Amino acid sequence: MEVEVAKRRFSVEEYHRMGESGILTENDRVELIHGEIITMSPIGTRHAACVNRLNMLFTALFRGKAIVSVQNPVRINHESEPEPDLVLLKHEDDFYAQRPPSAEDVLLIIEVSDSTLKYDQKVKLPLYVQAGVSQVWIVNLEKEEIEVHWQAEGKGYQQKIYQKRDTLSLMKQEISAEDILGK
Repeated sequence: MEVEVAKRRFSVEEYHRMGESGILTENDRVELIHGEIITMSPIGTRHAACVNRLNMLFTALFRGKAIVSVQNPVRINHESEPEPDLVLLKHEDDFYAQRPPSAEDVLLIIEVSDSTLKYDQKVKLPLYVQAGVSQVWIVNLEKEEIEVHWQAEGKGYQQKIYQKRDTLSLMKQEISAEDILGK
């Protein structure tokens, strides 16, 4: 017999108040997805190295053209504020000091997956397409490939998978997949 349980969903504002009141702290690795507070997986060595490579590469390529935001929140809607591994944001002179970045500000979201691939594909990707995020990359560390999702259409994206030897293109810049995945 299946039992249904009522869930209490939270808004982004309520979620932030939990942080302000000390219920959630900066040490809590959580994000708000569809009104639910989700515990994020610990960051492993390969994952951290990939995020560091992306940060260094994107900072050099897009300096003055876009803001590279690493593991910071993006307000998707009133009940979702994920913390992607890397977000390339439209340039703002104040670096979003007056308001949090939203889906409209996003040029690219990158999720690095070593143990979270299914979650990133089945939960986060549909959230991003629904919000109108134009491009999402999922770096699959297990298979050493990069899933590039672009041009949101209905409930999904067009998709292409890049292998280590391939070159990706973003904002008129050529990016080696090996520079992201590591040698």
